[in-house]
Amino acid sequence: MLLIIGCVLVVMWLLGMTVFKITKGVIHLVLVIAIIAIVVHFVSGV
Repeated sequence: MLLIIGCVLVVMWLLGMTVFKITKGVIHLVLVIAIIAIVVHFVSGV
């Protein structure tokens, strides 16, 4: 579940960097949340 959330957030980050002109801080916050979700997924072993 966390892996799916992390992947979706990474895709949203990539789209935000290329397609949408949103505040850069928000885009990088999405990337950080995605990385945390992916790391927690692999650490917890679910």
